[in-house]
Amino acid sequence: MDPHAQILTQIAHGDKQALAALYRALEKPVFRFIRSRLNDPFESADILHDVFMEVWRSAGRFEGRSKVQTWIFGIAYRKVIDQHRKRGRVDLTDDIPETIDEDPNAEMCLAAGQEAEHVRHCVGQLKEDHQTAISLAFYEDMTYGEIAEVAGVPEGTIKTRIFHAKKLLLHCLQGRLQRGATA
Repeated sequence: MDPHAQILTQIAHGDKQALAALYRALEKPVFRFIRSRLNDPFESADILHDVFMEVWRSAGRFEGRSKVQTWIFGIAYRKVIDQHRKRGRVDLTDDIPETIDEDPNAEMCLAAGQEAEHVRHCVGQLKEDHQTAISLAFYEDMTYGEIAEVAGVPEGTIKTRIFHAKKLLLHCLQGRLQRGATA
């Protein structure tokens, strides 16, 4: 049973407290997903607000063919795509501030940071469809079926996207490590 279905029904009947509860439950994962696509925390916060305003307006039209969370991620996905169309392609690389770590495990932290930077770089090189599939599968722990619903494509397409994205990521990561991560 979908834990958010009853809350969405309450929202459909105008219950603002239910909207606040749903927002608290899903704010972080939806924001993380949006931010991973836009790489701008302020723009991401605006889109997050738009997503939950859309939930408020559309709760009565939810048909229950998917989980509520999947439906909300679908709204977020479409709003991100609309934003990309408005402003064109975005540079999705993250700037990591340089700080000195005095902890005895500084080398391990540095290595982990470098590995994370490699992964961010390589994910940033993927096409938008592949990035979305990878993000939802590995960061939001969605099933292929749920990702298919979010993206509005068949489940087989998602399986293919993730398969190809993983091969591209592996190739990119191996190449970066062989070149010493200068690219």
